[in-house]
Amino acid sequence: MLLIYVRHGHPVYHPDNLTPLGERQAEAVARRLAVYGVDRVYSSSSVRAQRTAEPTCELLHKSPVLLDWLHEDLALAQLTRPHPTKPREWVFRLESYIRLFNSDEMVNLGHKWYTHPEIAGTSIEEGFLRIQGETDAFLKELGYEHDHENHNYRVLRENNDRIAVFAHEGVGKLFLSSVLDIPYPLYSTHFDMTHSAFTVIEFAGSEVSYPNVLTLSNDSHLYKQDLPLNYRNHNIFF
Repeated sequence: MLLIYVRHGHPVYHPDNLTPLGERQAEAVARRLAVYGVDRVYSSSSVRAQRTAEPTCELLHKSPVLLDWLHEDLALAQLTRPHPTKPREWVFRLESYIRLFNSDEMVNLGHKWYTHPEIAGTSIEEGFLRIQGETDAFLKELGYEHDHENHNYRVLRENNDRIAVFAHEGVGKLFLSSVLDIPYPLYSTHFDMTHSAFTVIEFAGSEVSYPNVLTLSNDSHLYKQDLPLNYRNHNIFF
């Protein structure tokens, strides 16, 4: 199975939608996915994620399955904290949490990082465990049962399906760290994804599978369409 995670295109957050650039990015995503096709399309229930998925669904004659648990609203309430110059910010962007997430005491907790005294019992723990549980249930439906003790997946239904999921960056870091069995503090502070970028994960094996990242935050579809290549929410260009 190939799991293709696509961040939504360049957005307008209030009201929830895409900018003209975001619409062009969504069209570029559709052209790329149409080359080899996808078997199923899933989308966060946010407008910006659905609008990003629309061109793909039109080209491939698919109807998206909406996943409310991938909408960022609840995650924003659980995984953000007050910021000096703005109302809220994701914890993985706050200097105090970046230091905490990469401290020896946090790293040494490994997959039980959320038992750290500064995290246990907070909405951060609750939010992570919620998304982890939803992610495990989602993958089990696709044929792969997460074995947390052995950090792999039991193959319930070996398949070559291509699954496209359209969602967000913030909740995407929760989702992808859960899929890959990488502790969220390290994943969230060391990996980024740009608008409309592809992360493609292969689930191979007939009995046990160790998900393998084939490409991370890939934006070659934007390059092919001569669209701007911008990173860190349009603060870095190369």
